[in-house]
Amino acid sequence: MVKLTLYVEGGGDTTAQRERCREGFSEFIRKAGLQGDMPRIVSCGGRSKAYDRFRLDIESGNPAMLLVDSEDPMTTASPWTHLLQRPGDGWQMPSNATDDDCHLMVQCMESWLLADREALKAFFGQGYREKRLPAVGNPVESLSRQALQRALVEATKDCKTKASYGKGEHSFRLLARIDPQKVANACPSAARFVATLKARMGSAA
Repeated sequence: MVKLTLYVEGGGDTTAQRERCREGFSEFIRKAGLQGDMPRIVSCGGRSKAYDRFRLDIESGNPAMLLVDSEDPMTTASPWTHLLQRPGDGWQMPSNATDDDCHLMVQCMESWLLADREALKAFFGQGYREKRLPAVGNPVESLSRQALQRALVEATKDCKTKASYGKGEHSFRLLARIDPQKVANACPSAARFVATLKARMGSAA
């Protein structure tokens, strides 16, 4: 049986960055409950590369899933419709793909990170200013990518032992530390991703 391959956005252009990306997603998925049969995770760098590699694989008849940032607010329940209509993407759903093959981090990975504020505080340590983050009552998937990234930089710019938040430096290390259940509770996109992956891998609770 051919193993499911998960194509993810992120990881940059270096081997070390791509390895951090794979490790971050692998640990997140493991903690979400997939401790047996794990998908093969491919760090693709840019979102277009992730889509292209996913499309080629699934059109060859192989089991595959795509996970990228939505970048913008969701105005439709269908990930494929969002990606088709989004300016700059215009991605068609491959003829042999389904909605269950496509997953979005709404509106970006930082939404998932913000869902576990305790992990952020523990990671950044002394000098971390949680009050500079958006109020707890704000649904994290309603926050724009730009607002989230600015808030994380502001909350961490006075940290004593780490530099202020940088996507390449910190995002995947944090992804490996956050609690998937907290993320699923705060982010419907993450809950859908985890549930679908469990079902596909035969690990549904």
